[in-house]
Amino acid sequence: MLTGFWHLMSFLGSAAFYVPVVLVLFWCAASRRAARGAVILLSGAYRVAVLKLVFHDPRPYWTDPAIEGEQPDSSFGMPSGHAHNAVVAWGFAAAQTRRRALWAGAAVIIVLVGLSRVYLGVHSIGQVLSGWAIGLGLLVAALVAEPFLVRWWTRLHLALQLAMALAVSLLLLAAAWAAIQPLEGWQWPNAWAQEIRESGGETGPVTLADPARAAGGLCGVLAGLSVLGTRGWFDAAGSARRVLARLAVALGGAAAVQIPVLLFGGSHPLQAFAVQALLGLWVTAGAPEAFVRLRLAARPTPALTPPGEEPTELRQ
Repeated sequence: MLTGFWHLMSFLGSAAFYVPVVLVLFWCAASRRAARGAVILLSGAYRVAVLKLVFHDPRPYWTDPAIEGEQPDSSFGMPSGHAHNAVVAWGFAAAQTRRRALWAGAAVIIVLVGLSRVYLGVHSIGQVLSGWAIGLGLLVAALVAEPFLVRWWTRLHLALQLAMALAVSLLLLAAAWAAIQPLEGWQWPNAWAQEIRESGGETGPVTLADPARAAGGLCGVLAGLSVLGTRGWFDAAGSARRVLARLAVALGGAAAVQIPVLLFGGSHPLQAFAVQALLGLWVTAGAPEAFVRLRLAARPTPALTPPGEEPTELRQ
């Protein structure tokens, strides 16, 4: 019973939880806030993936026979991605309101997510603390810098926005490649590999797949939001029937993007980058365009205003 509770708390800090939530919010409820959260979460996912390569620190149950790992994990342990995600996701959600009860609730969840990782034996206290610290630093920096960065970005021509989205993402991929070079030819210690297999996980070569996915996703999301902002945002409101239809269209398109991966595989870093970039582009630009064309959402028409200023929106 207690282990089940800690598994639930751990889930609240996982990508399996926040990715569907962000997608549903973006397509069906609060598109602008969800878009902001998605960019921050993807930036954080990249940082965690690269730092895991830099530290290549074992998880507690890999090295301590007294600790039983309750989850199969074959990624390195430093820093805790779940603890990081909890601070970023729940902290960002709390920052959207001034209600003390919601702030308190977010703080409780953040603490419980971190404790769950220690209880399940997949992170040490130090790894959880580092995840919290890195996540908090990213969240504060993002909330402070976001207004200035968005204002500057939206004043650029769309072609330049797209070029910069690609350039920044490729630079991130290059930085990840530099981070993995010290692990060239690295082999899993036998004790670590045995514990991973006994917990249900698998060991394989250490690759750039995870940071490549995060960098590619960030590329696609930045490019897609640039296109969406230029063409005009969509109205995420609507009846339950229209919302369900939007989800069907959006998820169907996302599944189509994944077909080449299912047929030919996508473990190579460049393949992982390209697939996630296409997914991000579909999620943020392709699906909203399909909503408007299929009359599942309306597109507000911006009045003519100078770049960088808030337009007055009129419903089509």
